Amino acid sequence: MSITFTSINNLKQPAAWHRLTPIWQGGEEVIQKSLPHTQLAPAWQLMLLGDGSPTRHLELLTGESVEVDVIDMSLIGMDLDAAPDLIQAVPGPRLRRQVWLRTASGQRLAYATSWWEASHVDEYLQNRSLPIWASLARLRTELYRDVRGIYYGDSSALESGFGVTGPFWGRHYLFWHHGQPLTLIYEVFSPYLTKYLGAMQLNSQNQ
Repeated sequence: MSITFTSINNLKQPAAWHRLTPIWQGGEEVIQKSLPHTQLAPAWQLMLLGDGSPTRHLELLTGESVEVDVIDMSLIGMDLDAAPDLIQAVPGPRLRRQVWLRTASGQRLAYATSWWEASHVDEYLQNRSLPIWASLARLRTELYRDVRGIYYGDSSALESGFGVTGPFWGRHYLFWHHGQPLTLIYEVFSPYLTKYLGAMQLNSQNQ
């Protein structure tokens, strides 16, 4: 898909991004304690609740390089954009970036939306076709991934994009750099990853 930019004159109605409609969600307390394995299996907890790079994890799991399809880069100004409340930690005016993460062979593995201070995004995403982790690793940027929310929910747009039915697991987190929030990221993972991670729950019972 081509990259689209929202007109500065149309900041009050930025293009949509794909947020889950939660069946269940949890905050920092849940993330610190972990979830019952009947709700989310251990391997999936490592992916969702760990502070490592999901791009690197996906490459290790699939044995392929992970590439990015940028589907949206929109100037949203000071709009809160229906994002998690933590968007207010990112200085404005802001730019929103939406991507699919996929294998080199074309399998979509994850969807991500990120919000950046518009005046600094070019500094950190010099090659916008690279995953964020790869871009920041090239710059030797020291980061802390601060996972703040986890979701289990539905999205018809993501069902269409992934080519599989939901529900889906997702999360949001802040990247910190030099003690300051750099970007807010919202990620959703495809159930296709059960091929590598196993079942999302250890039995068929859901919370």
